[in-house]
Amino acid sequence: MTPDIIAVKDLANYELLVTFAGGEKRRFSMRPYLNYPGYQLLRQPGKFQLAHVSNGTVAWSEDVDISPDTLYIKGEPVL
Repeated sequence: MTPDIIAVKDLANYELLVTFAGGEKRRFSMRPYLNYPGYQLLRQPGKFQLAHVSNGTVAWSEDVDISPDTLYIKGEPVL
């Protein structure tokens, strides 16, 4: 079971630094996802920086979020 996300920080080049319950951190690139219709909005100036934690995952609005499983599995561990 993937732990809930407790913090997120937007980084340069459409990357996220995600902190999971228990303290583990992972770096995740959203760049490959920006071509999908559901994430194209994030390419607009200032939109990507709206990333926040909502119900244990990362969201940008009520309609745009990403699964904590994806963030955990595809994210790179940060030591």
